[in-house]
Amino acid sequence: MNPPADHMTDTFSDEEIVKRVVNGEKHLYEKLMRKFNERLYRISMSIINDDKEAEDIMQTAYLNAYRQLSNFKHQSSFSTWLIRILINESLLHKKRKAQLEKTLTEHIRIDHQPETPLDNLMNKELKAILEKAVLTLPEKYRLVFVMREIQGMTTNETMEALEIGESNVKIRLNRAKEMLRTELNSYWQPGELLEFNLTRCDVIVNYVMHKINAG
Repeated sequence: MNPPADHMTDTFSDEEIVKRVVNGEKHLYEKLMRKFNERLYRISMSIINDDKEAEDIMQTAYLNAYRQLSNFKHQSSFSTWLIRILINESLLHKKRKAQLEKTLTEHIRIDHQPETPLDNLMNKELKAILEKAVLTLPEKYRLVFVMREIQGMTTNETMEALEIGESNVKIRLNRAKEMLRTELNSYWQPGELLEFNLTRCDVIVNYVMHKINAG
């Protein structure tokens, strides 16, 4: 007995799935989205630094890519082609947002920028500290760092996605790491590492008290 069509596509390459989608099997596009959701989210966040806006940008990028699938020339991998669409959409969104904020400042005084979800979590957990440190990197260094170190993309994939040379990828990655070390050193002294923080304390206390009260 042959396996269901959806299971069979698990062995297909991205490019083969693209061809099947173009030929009418629209439901298979979901497989591509689920495969690349995390990668696109991280890359968009490295540009936008707002999770809700990043999700909106991803949706737009996926729709744009779907509408252009028939024009996909297979000169690069599908993932590289999709990432380029996402980066372009993210940068366009950032430009529009900057223009809107500039217009608003002509009419009202903005005392401070609203905090993002990541800002609200700052200094609560190491994860939040690391995320903030990454987001402080200048955009060109942040993109390379996210692609290479967080998303695990190869040097060649990064080169193709950003349309820069190999030496530029390596230089930007090394510079990003140097800047991160400097940024992270400002957060703690050696004696503060592995500190038993309030969050962990609350978890343990609440659990034990719940068990005591339940008994």
